[in-house]
Amino acid sequence: MEIQRNEPVKKVVKEKKNALLKSILIVTVLLSFTVLLGGGYWIFKEQAPRPLEVTNEQGKVLFTKGSIMGGQAVWQKYGLMDYGTVLGHGSYMGPDYTAESLKIYTEGMQDYKADIQYSKKFSDLNEDEKSGIKNQVIKEMRKNRYDSAKDKLTLTDAQEYGLERVRKHYQEIFTKGDGWGLKAHLIKESDMPKKDRAYVAAGDQMKQISDFFFWTAWLSSTVREGDKITYTNNWPYYEDAGNHLSFSAVWWSGASITIFLVMLGLILFFFYRYKFGMQEAYKEGEYPKIDIRKIPVTSSQVKTGKYFTIVTVLFFVQCMFGALLAHYYIEPESFFGIKWIHDILPFNITKGYHLQLAIFWIATAWLGMGIYVAPLVGGYEPKKQGLLVDLLFWALVVLVGGSMIGEWLGANGKLGNQWFLFGHTGWEYIELGRVWQLILIVGMLIWLFIVFRGVKAGLKRETDKGGLIHLLFYSAIAVPAFYVFALFINPGTSFTFADYWRWWIIHLWVEGIFEVFAVVVIGFLLVQLGLVTKKSTVRQLYFQLILLLGSGVIGIGHHYYYNGSAEVWIGLGAVFSAMEVIPLTLLILEAYDQYKMMRDGGVDFPFKGSFWFLISVAIWNLVGAGVLGFLINLPAVSYFEHGQFLTPAHGHGSMMGVYGMFAIAVLLYSLRNIVKPEFWKDKWLKISCILLNVGLAGMVFLSLLPVGFMQIKEAFNNGYAASRSSAFLQKDLVQTILTWRAVPDTIFLVGVVILVLFCIKSLFHLRKPTHKEEERLPVKDLTLED
Repeated sequence: MEIQRNEPVKKVVKEKKNALLKSILIVTVLLSFTVLLGGGYWIFKEQAPRPLEVTNEQGKVLFTKGSIMGGQAVWQKYGLMDYGTVLGHGSYMGPDYTAESLKIYTEGMQDYKADIQYSKKFSDLNEDEKSGIKNQVIKEMRKNRYDSAKDKLTLTDAQEYGLERVRKHYQEIFTKGDGWGLKAHLIKESDMPKKDRAYVAAGDQMKQISDFFFWTAWLSSTVREGDKITYTNNWPYYEDAGNHLSFSAVWWSGASITIFLVMLGLILFFFYRYKFGMQEAYKEGEYPKIDIRKIPVTSSQVKTGKYFTIVTVLFFVQCMFGALLAHYYIEPESFFGIKWIHDILPFNITKGYHLQLAIFWIATAWLGMGIYVAPLVGGYEPKKQGLLVDLLFWALVVLVGGSMIGEWLGANGKLGNQWFLFGHTGWEYIELGRVWQLILIVGMLIWLFIVFRGVKAGLKRETDKGGLIHLLFYSAIAVPAFYVFALFINPGTSFTFADYWRWWIIHLWVEGIFEVFAVVVIGFLLVQLGLVTKKSTVRQLYFQLILLLGSGVIGIGHHYYYNGSAEVWIGLGAVFSAMEVIPLTLLILEAYDQYKMMRDGGVDFPFKGSFWFLISVAIWNLVGAGVLGFLINLPAVSYFEHGQFLTPAHGHGSMMGVYGMFAIAVLLYSLRNIVKPEFWKDKWLKISCILLNVGLAGMVFLSLLPVGFMQIKEAFNNGYAASRSSAFLQKDLVQTILTWRAVPDTIFLVGVVILVLFCIKSLFHLRKPTHKEEERLPVKDLTLED
């Protein structure tokens, strides 16, 4: 009797705990985004000036704000962010144009002063004379001569000479090519008619892009007004320009590690003290057998089969583009001597395709899974749901095909004024032209409508607005909602502020919202399978979401260290990005529990394939996203590494290791339920999983990571520009490592091919729908208590 009397008390206590967690989550989200938006306003107000006029000391106008904006537009129009970088952001085949311009600009000033004072070249001076010239140049170039009242910048005679050196260099590069993958005559003289100059100011496009590069060199070497460091917090490292690691970068690197250790201890204490882990629904060995033949199937669910097949085909094509990119580092202007391949698919276009296809196939897998689970949540198939699923599928086909054609035409300068609308927007990860971005958003909204129709009945039955079904739907809403911020970037938006919004897509949408969606979906699937209790799962999800959003939202700041944003981001980004590792660490513990559940489920457990990939997700979450991300996010490391090979090491480990593996996991879970059981062979999935993990680990740890370590050492010893030069990439050891990367790449590709063939074969053995539209499905009601 005593136990019965205590049961209502326990229930009330648990409900209070859940209510407290909900409140903490809401407060966390509000505070995090308040800081992020406030910081964004700060970036907007404090961004490096784009002077209305840049003149010499005699008052002659050297270039204007229109030239800076036009040069940035040229940089975007030809997709050069998918070849090299500006302010450390972009791709890694070409140089960092900011660092390269800074070096040329500085050397130009040194030669000018050496000629004036000694009638010699700077290289011909003795050490004492060189030292004197260097100090003069540093003092002169770091002085801020921008007049905010007149919106005018004045350059000294030496700076003007440096500007001319920069212009001359890029005139030659964009005429003859750089001998390292950049096509000759990519950028033509501005002979476009006036109607085609809306986004590219009238004038010489090569001069404009040179002025834009010079402007980034100027802001990286000029002390911010009222401060002691430059607009880019003294990045890139180059002693001749006076750029050194700042005190704040050192201090916040140490502080972030200290705070991380303190928070890790506290969070682990709360995690185990209040038992925030998922609780198994059955005792060991008591799991009920799951018979696929008895699981209901609807028309819309069967139609997702073609989604998943296309997903694997896109995955394969994306990997082939990746293999071509890797080959270009060895043979930059042809493919085994075949030059026409490079003519059609140069590095920048191939890189854009590689990134966009990754987003397409991963997102499509998640969309397909959402369509599949909707009837399971709502308990029935809405009328005409299958028709909507077909319409969305063909809309996605048009989006993928049309955007790829548009990107190719735009990056080759064949769309004139329409390059931003239909071609290549010029921003890495969001290369889609504005029209294609809008189509993608509309497609995701259609998907959200399909999901809502399916789960609507479940949402009505679930009285708790923070329950499992509501969490699933909220996370689904966030998927299209956060991509909308791509529309905040326009051709005239300054580089720093555009980069602020760009990372909302890359970090908050790809890394943040997908992470949240993944955590909620994993919890949902485990409850749907009857492996864990719903009550414990909801509590665990709230705990995980508090940690993910509490650290991840402000943690976006590590992308703003050196792009021209204020110094405050070094502190915010360092501390909160360090704490992002903590929820990823907890997920590895959850993965072990999932493994135990799969093992205890018995040899006939039908979802072993999904669980193998879920375990892979958790491991790569810790290693790829967590450890490798932590390594490069420390400001003192990022200062020398920013935009080097350690970044794609982290990128591959997190993008493929986490989001790619998770996409495959949900793909296999959904496909398993709609394929006839007798045609399902788990052994091939196990082989594919092993090969994908081994291949990915080889890429990251045997290729990208070693080159990254060598590159950061080169930057430390010889300046950042040297580490990003083609001369570094052509070193014998670097070339050997990049050549042998073909081994893990091939292992990975074999795993992809097995998965593709498996899914294509499955498409021909789909189950017949067992229930008609609006017919009640015999599924677990997730609105009921455990």
